[in-house]
Amino acid sequence: MTPGAPGGTALRITPAALLGSRRAVHMVERNVYVYRRSWIFLVSGFFEPFFYLLSIGIGMSSLVGPLRAGGEIVAYPVFVAPGLLASSAMNGALFDSTFNLFHKLKFAHTYDAVLSTPLTVADVAAGEMGWSLLRSGLYALSFMCAMSALGDVRTGWAALCYPEALLIAFAFSAVGMATTTYLRGWRDFEMVMLAIVPMFLFSATFYPLSVYPGWLQAIVRLTPLYQGVALLRGTDLGSFDWAMAGHAAYLAVLGLAGLVATRSRLTRLLLP
Repeated sequence: MTPGAPGGTALRITPAALLGSRRAVHMVERNVYVYRRSWIFLVSGFFEPFFYLLSIGIGMSSLVGPLRAGGEIVAYPVFVAPGLLASSAMNGALFDSTFNLFHKLKFAHTYDAVLSTPLTVADVAAGEMGWSLLRSGLYALSFMCAMSALGDVRTGWAALCYPEALLIAFAFSAVGMATTTYLRGWRDFEMVMLAIVPMFLFSATFYPLSVYPGWLQAIVRLTPLYQGVALLRGTDLGSFDWAMAGHAAYLAVLGLAGLVATRSRLTRLLLP
């Protein structure tokens, strides 16, 4: 038995329990309708990657010379672009899975109304995950278009960066939702930012991992964003090895674990 489960029933980990039913698409549909009236917040995310890459290409690339990545020397914008793509996927996923989810859960009580319909907790979790991936996917696509337009794509293998960016978004969205269910108030989001900002700065996005001390390298290698950065950079450069499979497996397992935790926590909170 799982403590806190409604009626004392066990929360069995099955595909239906994790992914919900076809009804989960209605949660995605709801978010689409909501953003029809606040589309500016959605569209604004398309401009961020372009400005990021433009500033790197025009500004910092003249100050930082070529760097070694994947066994070859590449221009600084080519080195940074996959890392920023991973960060864009992370940010796109976390916005909806943390701030928006918390507002719906604690203040708008959206899910109380949703659960009065045939939708289940699993449908809620899967639907919010689907919307988070949809939004993150739009941002990743715009980022890749900016990369291509600015000449920061190294090989044709870069096309595989898109599904890999969705894998990154899946991992962060699931962990973000699970973490949000433990937050007590808006002030707790300071702890969330305390985790996100260092990951963005130190996950080998802007500099090779070799510039860090040995102890910091070990810590960085354990972070999910580093796994995503290494995965996308290797794919963009066409530098494939077994480590790439390890990066993908890490993100997939993290996402599944986060989805299991989210489903369990939402059940405890919404069905006392």
